[in-house]
Amino acid sequence: MTTLVIVGAGPRGTGLLERIAANAAELLPSDQPLHIHLVDPHPPGGGRIWRHEQSPLLRMNSMAEDVTMFTDERSTIEGPVRPGPSLAEWAARSTEFAPYREVADPAVRDELRELAPTDFPTRRAQSAYLDWVLRRAVADLPAHVTVTVHRETVLELTGAADGPQLVRLGSRTLSADHVALTLGHLDSEPDPRHAPMARFAARHGRFHLAPAYSADADLSAIAPGEHVLLRGLGLAFVDLTAMLTEGRGGRFEETADGLVYRPSGREPVIHAGSRRGVPYHSKTGYRLQGPLAPLPRYFDRAAVDEVLARPGRLELRRDFWPLMAKEVGFGYYHELFHAHPERTTVPWADFLAAYDRLDWYSPTLARLTAAAVPDPADRLDFEQLDHPLAGLRLGSDEELQQRLRGYVAADADRRADPAHSADLGAFLALLSLFGQLPRLMTSDRLTARSVEEELDGWWFGFFNFLASGPPGFRLRQLLALSEAGVVRFLGADIAVETDEATGTFRATSPTVPGHSVTATALIEGYLPPHVLARTKDPLLRQLYQDGRIAEEVVADEEHTHRSGLLTISPGESRILDPALGGAAHPRRTALGPHTSLRAAGAFARPRTDSPGFRQNDAAARAILRDLAGPRPAARQGAGGLAVAAAP
Repeated sequence: MTTLVIVGAGPRGTGLLERIAANAAELLPSDQPLHIHLVDPHPPGGGRIWRHEQSPLLRMNSMAEDVTMFTDERSTIEGPVRPGPSLAEWAARSTEFAPYREVADPAVRDELRELAPTDFPTRRAQSAYLDWVLRRAVADLPAHVTVTVHRETVLELTGAADGPQLVRLGSRTLSADHVALTLGHLDSEPDPRHAPMARFAARHGRFHLAPAYSADADLSAIAPGEHVLLRGLGLAFVDLTAMLTEGRGGRFEETADGLVYRPSGREPVIHAGSRRGVPYHSKTGYRLQGPLAPLPRYFDRAAVDEVLARPGRLELRRDFWPLMAKEVGFGYYHELFHAHPERTTVPWADFLAAYDRLDWYSPTLARLTAAAVPDPADRLDFEQLDHPLAGLRLGSDEELQQRLRGYVAADADRRADPAHSADLGAFLALLSLFGQLPRLMTSDRLTARSVEEELDGWWFGFFNFLASGPPGFRLRQLLALSEAGVVRFLGADIAVETDEATGTFRATSPTVPGHSVTATALIEGYLPPHVLARTKDPLLRQLYQDGRIAEEVVADEEHTHRSGLLTISPGESRILDPALGGAAHPRRTALGPHTSLRAAGAFARPRTDSPGFRQNDAAARAILRDLAGPRPAARQGAGGLAVAAAP
């Protein structure tokens, strides 16, 4: 019997299994049994991040209709398309998909029954969906493919490249013909730059939290009324704030004057700031009002190839961003002109004919948009979006609070108002960029400094700020928390220092010159990047120490950048093994956010030709082709899912 071990049973492992089920009939002979071991200490389907056992306050930042684990008619894959329901469709079509039968939590069952396509589900609801997707993938496997789930941690992987791979668990060792690492989001030892703050907090008995996944953060040591500095205003900030407020018994109440927060008295006082100084833009709460833009138009394969053909090293901001920006602008203005023509002065065809010929940053394009779109609020300005507080200097802390409340309220209003649906057009165009980004990232043409500062630094941060923010209701809640005095804004470019005499942290921002805030707790409120050299995962640590995996290094004559990511081959996602001279290991595959293919999410918005689904399909087909070679005869088992006995 041929054996495959998939290490990691969360969304990425589930997605790989779904693609194996879709491709097995074509690539795996029916007389060749395959047994798949699915290994993860966390629940299969949801894995660690999307497990059921987490606070019901934690939500997805996508609407239910925008979450799918299945390929569709827009997917450009070699294997067969196997359509399936989005989270919203799964929840709505209970008779066909029987989504509630396996859902034990009555609160989740109730949520699924009432879930609207435009709702932002809890993570627990997503956990139930992922559990069902895994079960469907197993059910779709042909009869000669069987699966066993092991709720264990893989401790070691050994074996020659041309022989069996030995996968050591806590209770047993599995022998495999191929091993796929779909480990998902992982922990690393804290970045050394956090060590001084941690040591300071330990010396003075203060609270310090290095970057951590919100569901796993222990905030119990933070006292009621304690002043807390929270550095970061993204999704982790939103989750941490929810757990420090609603999670401690506070509640939001709709009144005639709007949403208000009723404190429980157990909350701390949260002083929050970041480099930009403002929260992530919330997700839109509406659908397109005009026709879908035909994307891509400017940042397609031909355009990227043309840039890649230029001599010398390339830079993201200089060589690619103008095309990317123009693509996003196309999506934005396509929706504005089609859905809201009363706010434009020329026909769309005339505007597009001129837009096609112009570079994004050309003065002529600026004049064109100014003439065709009279209201500056209807024009797309990336620099203003990226740095909304740049150069702002205020005279007092209270003036800052008023300014930020106005900013948050305006953003929440705009993202809830279909009159501004051009923002959704821009969002969809932003997503379309990821169709070509994997090729750009694996081209080895960007300078090392550009990869570090522009790709890994600016671009992904800018994308998340614009397109991966919280649901709109979270900004309404933030506004209520601010008005209640539970959350206070610090401003942009915050700096945090320590005072040994008082044992306190002190934060300052140039937004309010001369003003400082003192606190006895510090939270680094952003998600921790995984760094291979500091990984806490025992399997990756063993492979790294044994010299069988390598951290991605981008180097040129001027700079060296170590990304912390596990290096894989761009096509089949094989692990590049230093012991094989950097060649692709024939029996080891890796998929997920810890790998050098940065742009591949585990689940996606329907009909966006997800790079993650394309990667899953290519990897599954490569694995099945390799496994389909001659193997010793073995007993054929019945299809189905088994769970190994606990050790």
